[in-house]
Amino acid sequence: MMRLLTGAIGAVVEAWSEVRVHRTRVLLSLIGVAVAVAAITGVVAVGGVLQQSFTESSERYGGRPAMLSVSVTDNTGTGTPSASTLDAAFARLAERYGVRYHARVLQAALSVDTPQGTLQSNALVVDPDYPTMHRLRATTGRLPDRADEKNLAPAVSIDANTWKLLGSPPIASHPTITLEGSQPVTAVVVGVQRADCDQCYSVTMLYDQYQRLDLSADQQQGVVPMWEAWVPPAHARGLSERFTSDLGSEFGAGWNVSVGRNDYLAGGGMDPLLPLKLGVGGIAGLVLLLGALGLLNISLVTVRYRIREIGIRRSFGATAGRVFFSVMMESVVATVAAGFVGVIVAIVALKNPLSASLVAQTVQDVPPFPVSAAILGLVVSTVVGALAGLLPAIVAVRVKPIDAIRY
Repeated sequence: MMRLLTGAIGAVVEAWSEVRVHRTRVLLSLIGVAVAVAAITGVVAVGGVLQQSFTESSERYGGRPAMLSVSVTDNTGTGTPSASTLDAAFARLAERYGVRYHARVLQAALSVDTPQGTLQSNALVVDPDYPTMHRLRATTGRLPDRADEKNLAPAVSIDANTWKLLGSPPIASHPTITLEGSQPVTAVVVGVQRADCDQCYSVTMLYDQYQRLDLSADQQQGVVPMWEAWVPPAHARGLSERFTSDLGSEFGAGWNVSVGRNDYLAGGGMDPLLPLKLGVGGIAGLVLLLGALGLLNISLVTVRYRIREIGIRRSFGATAGRVFFSVMMESVVATVAAGFVGVIVAIVALKNPLSASLVAQTVQDVPPFPVSAAILGLVVSTVVGALAGLLPAIVAVRVKPIDAIRY
């Protein structure tokens, strides 16, 4: 075992010495290999960031997998049971099936008074678990939480457009807005969220506090509350059937129970970035192939110049296996060195503040540079070196001691 290890180390050291001797010949081909490895490594790393961005964006709108959405309506599709009846039914479901994260959800419209006039805002009315279930965060301040449920003045989070109309006051100063209803209600702004568009206005508030507002009937007409439950993806189908059965039995005829799945994995979870990854990866593979062909050509020329040296080594007892391994290792060591340089270049490029801000400008939880990408780059460079060195190694093995005399 020790003999094999010593022989392998000796072959690697010898290969590195030969690469240094012939460095001018292999430099240009190794530059192509390094660029290709950097491209492949960068594609994998950027793909991870883009995948994270897509995941976060999808989870903000559809929820984390698996997100079940439950609603109960009458035959017209607009009427619902009383709020207390629905709340009790949803609470029983959560307790019966051990649902840790769940929230009532209501999409409504609110009139909001600002110094610039009254705005018609979209109201997202939810329970405190909703931000966790949908990966929502405030860009400034925070979102309403359980501690706010006991406050008399509703706590709200507004979008950046509404915040600008208020004069962008510091959240620490506890700015307020007025929510119009039968009786105007003053709400305390605790946070600011991203705006969905330039002319969009939105308010996020807690469900129980919204229920205490005295809103007019026309504002509530046609608004159907839902209940969302974050469950393990493996149990989503079974729980969906149980929710439908239990609520159908509880409410009886005349009521329609709808249970659906809204998260991005509901349709099978295919990677939408796969075409981009394959395209860029294909280009990087082509560059890598060209670099490998250049290295193969240089290696063949180098072996022809070294026939005398190889013949003398064979005459002194060097085995065919040793010659084969040492010649192949020259290409492997060279491409691994180039691959290492390519991985370093990819890491430095992606960790640069400018490129990081461009790639991950909307990502909340930026993933670290994946170790798998670096390993992939080194593995690819090793394989390329082995393939590029295979043919020259076969040529070297066929050299006979007598050739040393002729050359």
